[in-house]
Amino acid sequence: MKLRLAIVGAGPAGVYAADILLKHERSFDVSIDLFEQLPAPYGLVRYGVAPDHPRIKGIITALREVLDRGDIRIFGNVLYGRDITLDDLKHHYHAVIFATGAVRDASLDIPGIDLPGSYGAAEFVSWYDGHPDFPRTWPLEAESVAVVGNGNVALDVARILAKHPEDLLPTEIPANVYEGLQASPVTDVHVFGRRGPMQVKFTPLELRELGELRDVDMIVYDEDFDYDEASRRAIESNKQVLVIDRVLGQWRQREVGAASRRLHLHFYAKPLEVLGDENGVTAFRYERTEPDGEGGVRGTGEIREVPVQAVYRAIGYFGSPLPGIPFDKKHGVIPNHEGQALDKDNNIVPGVYATGWIKRGPVGLIGHTKSDAMETISHLVKDQASWWSPAEPDEDAVVRLLDERGVEYTDLEGWHRLDAHEIALGEPEGRARIKVVPRDDMVRVSRP
Repeated sequence: MKLRLAIVGAGPAGVYAADILLKHERSFDVSIDLFEQLPAPYGLVRYGVAPDHPRIKGIITALREVLDRGDIRIFGNVLYGRDITLDDLKHHYHAVIFATGAVRDASLDIPGIDLPGSYGAAEFVSWYDGHPDFPRTWPLEAESVAVVGNGNVALDVARILAKHPEDLLPTEIPANVYEGLQASPVTDVHVFGRRGPMQVKFTPLELRELGELRDVDMIVYDEDFDYDEASRRAIESNKQVLVIDRVLGQWRQREVGAASRRLHLHFYAKPLEVLGDENGVTAFRYERTEPDGEGGVRGTGEIREVPVQAVYRAIGYFGSPLPGIPFDKKHGVIPNHEGQALDKDNNIVPGVYATGWIKRGPVGLIGHTKSDAMETISHLVKDQASWWSPAEPDEDAVVRLLDERGVEYTDLEGWHRLDAHEIALGEPEGRARIKVVPRDDMVRVSRP
């Protein structure tokens, strides 16, 4: 018996799931095909991590080692629902794991959020990371910008906006992104969080990096540091919170006023409205909050406004529905029991599994994805009796199907070609790589 498994999505979640299954104790052979809608693998590690985060890019090395073993086939530039359907998968495989992540912005339901100059952070991240399916230009016309959110993505967006673009040149930042950022007139970036400084969702590492920006003053406000009991307890009991407190404390002592750009952190700020008109954003209005004594916050009734010409909401990502697969619209996930997909009556859907953010929502760091995949794989292995019965499970059949449909798919060798090409582009300029951005060019370089 050989399990033919399809995995849709070649980011960390999909690659980890494949690796875990291959190493899992089982009584049958396994053959795995990864399908990825982009011509290159690695998902959000390639297209969701800021280019000046080489440490996080180290995860790519681990993912590369898994793929380079050669026991997992990869079909890039294949879109599920268009190039290959659920019926196709049932015809060629015993089961499918969806690892499609969450790439849309979660919505922020306040007046004015749809004004020109108000953006979702995920789209901006996709632009500066050279995602092939996003416009090559980005409107960077604001001198003063609001970033709403207190997670790592909010800090990434704030850092990329405030940083001097020449300091990004050693990274793999695409040329069009460097040119766009160079033309930006920005002087002030304001980051707004609803709760206090000890309840933030970003990591100490991200915060510390902000303070290392050249010619950027870090502005924090003394009124935000009158800690309540819950905040003091958090500092005493959690090492990460203690480090965040120390970093912010150091910034409070710094001399400011000499830098050409400023990055402001505003805490206890609940978003109320984006002000402006058909010509664009003019201000961000928020209500000052205060600790409620139970680890949360309550409104004070004090309303404030900060003049800005652009707003970026970075309050989380959200999953997208997949054709033929159950979807929970409220949470943006495939409804599931420990990775087994569930229908609207909460019955297990045979042969359909989920892992990563499409399974549990966009929370947790990449490390969580491993334990997540472990849970899904253990069910898949035990569910042998309810797998699909494919009519054409042989490995060549799916290749013939894609060829017949004229799908210009890329494979592992193609990714190696693109990888080498990008590294070669960067070498003359002393850079790690220069990303190829247009999809057609990625496919052309990848295919022999």
